[in-house]
Parts: sequence; C-alpha cells; structure tokens
Amino acid sequence: MLSPSFTPNPDAAFPGPLEARSPGPPPAVMLLLASLLLHCLPLAMADYDICKSWVTTDEGPSWEFYACQPKAMSMKDYVTVKVEPTGITCGDPPERFCTHENPYLCSDECDASNPDLAHPPRLMFDKEDEGLATYWQSVTWSRYPSPLEANITLSWNKSIELTDDIVVTFEYGRPTIMMLEKSLDNGRTWHPYQYYAEDCMEAFNMPPRRVRDLSSTSANRVVCTEEYSRWAGSKKEKHVRFEVRDRFAIFAGPDLRNLDNLYTRLESAKGLKEFFTATDLRMKLLRPALGGTYVQRENLYKYFYAISNIEVTGRCKCNLHANLCSYKEGGLQCECEHNTTGQDCGKCKKNFRTRSWRAGSYLPLPNGSPNACAAAGSAFGRISQPKKVTVPKATATSMAPEVTITTSTPTTPTIQALTLPSTQQPTEWTRSSTAAPLQMGTTMPKVNTKTEATTTVAAPIVAAPAKISKLFQLKPKSPQVVPIEVFKDCECYGHSNRCSYIDFLNVVTCVSCKHNTRGQHCQHCRLGYYRNGSAELDDENVCIECNCNQIGSINDRCNETGHCECREGAAGPKCDDCLPSHYWRQGCFPNVCDDESLLCQNGGTCYQNQRCLCPSGYQGVLCDQPLCQGDEGQACDPASHAGPHLAVLLGSGLLLWLAGCLGY
Repeated sequence: MLSPSFTPNPDAAFPGPLEARSPGPPPAVMLLLASLLLHCLPLAMADYDICKSWVTTDEGPSWEFYACQPKAMSMKDYVTVKVEPTGITCGDPPERFCTHENPYLCSDECDASNPDLAHPPRLMFDKEDEGLATYWQSVTWSRYPSPLEANITLSWNKSIELTDDIVVTFEYGRPTIMMLEKSLDNGRTWHPYQYYAEDCMEAFNMPPRRVRDLSSTSANRVVCTEEYSRWAGSKKEKHVRFEVRDRFAIFAGPDLRNLDNLYTRLESAKGLKEFFTATDLRMKLLRPALGGTYVQRENLYKYFYAISNIEVTGRCKCNLHANLCSYKEGGLQCECEHNTTGQDCGKCKKNFRTRSWRAGSYLPLPNGSPNACAAAGSAFGRISQPKKVTVPKATATSMAPEVTITTSTPTTPTIQALTLPSTQQPTEWTRSSTAAPLQMGTTMPKVNTKTEATTTVAAPIVAAPAKISKLFQLKPKSPQVVPIEVFKDCECYGHSNRCSYIDFLNVVTCVSCKHNTRGQHCQHCRLGYYRNGSAELDDENVCIECNCNQIGSINDRCNETGHCECREGAAGPKCDDCLPSHYWRQGCFPNVCDDESLLCQNGGTCYQNQRCLCPSGYQGVLCDQPLCQGDEGQACDPASHAGPHLAVLLGSGLLLWLAGCLGY
C-alpha cells in the first residue's frame, strides 16, 4: 500500500564546517550509506510496480507475470466535489463575518459576485500562493438554534486505495463535531469511517479512542476521537486527520519498515484491504468551532466553517492487475494487464475466461501472485508459433471425430469443425474434471452409441447465452441430464466453468455457480443476497449479502436495493432500528409511555419508553389508577393495605411449599 522513501542526510549525521570536509566522503560515511541503502532495499522491492518481464527458459521465451499496482499520487487532482445543502456556501446574498480573535470587529465580507470576496468549493483544492490562504466558506450561524450543518462529498467515480493520511485544513477553527463517511458503490450507500467531537460520549455516545492505541485485531475499527476537535486557537491547530499511517504502523512498525508484514496482513485479515478502499468520501460538518466557550447568541457571525485544503493520497485500485492509471474521458482508468479489463481490471477479457476472475495477491512475497486470466488450451504466458494440427478421422474402434485445430499466438485453439457420425445409440460427451484443457495432439473423447442421434458443433464452441442451446441438438428419448464440460467458458459470467446439458429441456445450464450466484447462466443472486448495482455481471462481488437483522426482519431475504422485510415496529434497510413510536428490547415494541402523547399521570415518570414509574398510591400502565379506594370512593392509605396484602401472599406461598414437602 505504501511506497516510502528514505534520503540519507550526511549533513545532519555529521555536523561541521563544510570547508573542513574532504572532497569525498570518508570510508565510515560510505559504509553507513551502504548499510542504509541495503536496509531500504526491501522497501523498493515491495512496490509491486512491475506487471511482467520477458524471460528466456529452457522451454523458450515467455512472459513472467507479477502482481502490480500503480504508484501513489495526490488524488485531489482528479476529484469532483459537491457541497450540500444548497445555499450553504456563503456569499449569496453577501454577508459579513467575524473571527474568534476579533469577535466584534466584523470587517470581513463574503460576496459570491465578487471574485476577490467569493469562497467557492473549488478553493479547497487550488494551489495557494505563498502566504495567502484561499478557502471555501459556509454561511454564518445566524439562524441559531437551528443546526449549522454541511456535507462535503468527494467523488472519483473509481475505486481508490488510501496510502497516507487524509488531512483537512480548517481556517478560523476546527469543527467541534463532525464525521467522515465513505462509500464503496459511488455514493449509493454510506458507511461511517471516523467520528470527531470535543466530547464523544455527548455527541455520538461513544467512548473516545486514539487510532494509535488500536491493536492488530481492531485495526479497521471505526472510532471516535477528541484529538482534533477541542479549541486550540484559530492560528494554531488547523488540521483534522484520518490516520491511515497509524493503522499501517500496527503491522509495519512505527517507521513503516516492515512492509512484508503489512502486505501479509492485508491479504489475510478479513476486511482490512477493503477498509482502505473507497469510491467516495463525505465529511458531515455538524457543529462549527465555538472558540472554547458556549454559543454566544449576541454574536453569531463568528460561527462558520472554512476549509482551505483537503489532501487525499492514494492510488487507483486495479486489483493488482495494472501498474499504470490514466485520466481518460473525464475519469481515472486502470491500464489493465494479465488479460483483464474494466475500470478496476475487475473482469477477464472476453476470450480469457477459462477460469473465474480473481484479484491479484501480494503473496507470496516479494512479487505476489498475478492470478492472470487465461484462454482455454493455452499455456498462459508462453509464446508459441502458429500450428495446424489435424486429428485423423474416426476409426471403427475409436470413433474419434475429425477435428481441425488452428492456434496462433497468443490466442487459444479454436475448433473449426467437429461432426459426430450418425449412430444407433445415445450420444454422451464426457471429460474428466481433472483433465487438462485441449492441447496440441489431444485425442477427442470417444463416443458410445446406442440410439440414433446426430450432434453438430460449430466453431467457436463458446456462444452467447441466447444461442448456446443451439449448439447441442439431440433427439430426446427420456428425461436425463448429460454432463458436459466444455473447453471454454460456459457463458456463466465467470462464476462457473462447468455446464450440463438437460436433454428433455434441450438447454445447457451452468453447474455449481460460485460467488453467491444462481440461475441458468449464474446471472441471479442466491436467496439472502442482492445485486450489487456498481458491479458487472462477471464481477465476483456482484452479489452482496442482505445482512438482515435476525430479530427485526421477517426473513433473511431482501429486495433488489438491499432493503429487508421488517417486522411490525422495526425500521431501517436491515431492520435493525425501530420506528419513532417503538423501543428496542430484543425486537421492537410499542412505546408504553413517552414525553409527547403517552404521558405518565399523577406525577409518574417514563422509564426508557417501556414503563411508568408510579408515585406512592397509584398504579396502572400510565399511573392512572389509585392503588386502593375506600367504601365511599375516597382514596385509602396504601400503607394500611400493604402489610396484610404482603402477609397473604407470603402465607399462601408458605402453605403451597409445605403441601409440596408433605406430598399433597
């Protein structure tokens, strides 16, 4: 993930007058520099910046493939920014604002119609002149006590991987409450990334925690930090960070030198690699800087947000199938290798789908596994000369059909024509699941004959889903399933490489669909999963688990948008929340009381919307009934009845206990 560099500084290590030094470094310095260079060599080797290399072996020249990734870069140069709600940016209409340093000297003005006084969103990403900070600014909190909230969304329309801290620079004070969210599906759904508050328990009901204190088992935990929200003076602390390096340091050490361990954990720890991946980031600014005091109503023009810079460092996510990423047609695009394609190199090219697509892997070190896509019948990476191989016609004993195969570099063999003779027995094609793909000189499978049938297969053997059933024309005699394993992709969108021909239906269907798919062509999702709208049909992440709350939902199924079917009173996409008029207690139950319509009476207090705590002398669900009444409707003293009532209960219980002991 990281590509750190190290530059030795001889001046710092060996201070002294420049004139007193010899023209060349002394041997001790050279030895130190050599040791430092050797120490840093593993870092350079762990960059994964080479996708392939041309090598010569005893079997001839070929490409050798490696896992590879693009270099890290500043992602703000390719971002699209959106600020919400409409009208949150200052200047329309023009207004004056103050600073916390001079709260009553409101001499500054924001005017969108004047370029010198405007503060549009693009100023969060511009290159600033030395000594002059340009920034986006919100309206002031003139409508207090209504909340002053703003959403700033950064979009790349492309998956990126964070390689360094996200740093947001605020002018005139950092927010006292904010949160960072991320999206993995271009803004369709959002997930919390980190919470920021001067009091985490008050703002988010979370205990404060520092990222540097996380362990290896909690490196991808979402935390609330108070480190960047407390008032420290408008001219001193300006930065708010999302600490990527501190999370890397959990595995790579404080100086990030043990990258081998980091890459190993990224592959082995569930969800860790995805934690640093996003297509969009969103800052929710929830309360501005207060200057270390409470909100002063007499001067609300000093409360606002102002951001001068947002630094996001990362790389294009290419699934370790590309080392270059280019800006094309208004967006970032991986320059895919390993016979992959797509914006993230997330699928195999059309003629290279013998096996399911897989992302590359950092392991084994130091070059990783490319998991390249390959065509059927080809030794992937080998360079071979065009050949033409003709298999002899079938004899009476072998019944092998005539096959003409032409190969060319680097494509795979294609069957030009294959015709089986007419026989008097059912036709069955079989190939062992362990058999290798069709190679030069391979004898075609034998045919057992019992009834009359004619089978014709035209080239190429792989057809579109709508046409694949036309490749097999058998005269059905009885319902049966004839297993067929073809040599190329069975049009299962990469989720299976095995097909079966169903005789009585005259169709070919995929077998053993993977990646939680199902259907004739593995084009549907299993029950309990729904379609990932941002993924292609051949993406292994095309089906996402519903994750319905077992208590709040009726079942574990969801609709095409991922929303589960909730029980009465439950709410939310996953049915893990309750409607406003309900409370959660291993399920959602209607409020017994609240502070609006279901009021506890006669001085009773509502406890967590679940029951009324009644004062002495009253009972009932809402404390609306006296505990007891006299003969003429007058309230009686509850204390006078408490004793006998309790005695009767104890006496009855004692008698039942004695009866049980005596065997009655």
